[in-house]
Amino acid sequence: MTIAYWCVLIAAFLPLLSTAVAKFSGPGFNNRRPRHFQEGLTGFRQRAHWAHLNAFEAFPPFAVATIIGHQLRADQASLDLLAACFIGFRLAHLGCYLADRPTLRSLAWALATGCWVAMYAYAA
Repeated sequence: MTIAYWCVLIAAFLPLLSTAVAKFSGPGFNNRRPRHFQEGLTGFRQRAHWAHLNAFEAFPPFAVATIIGHQLRADQASLDLLAACFIGFRLAHLGCYLADRPTLRSLAWALATGCWVAMYAYAA
């Protein structure tokens, strides 16, 4: 399996990392009513939940770009590099969300998005 495909697997788990921070970094998690619990979060735990939602939004276009890149035989080294950078930028995005750094968070989001857009361009 290629590095890019391993990165798809890692990206699939990023929402779980974010929600773990939201749920288990303080008291009150109720698995019977998790949506109700999440609505009451504040501070960094609320931002972790928002990062969780954003990670789910970022996953499909990245996964599809990776698969299309492989199917169309885009340069493997480029796909691997872009996929690894995507993971790095998404981790930075989470860190910026938790630290309440919205400008840096948006920059990390834009750079991660640029990675999968570039993957499409390489496939073209």
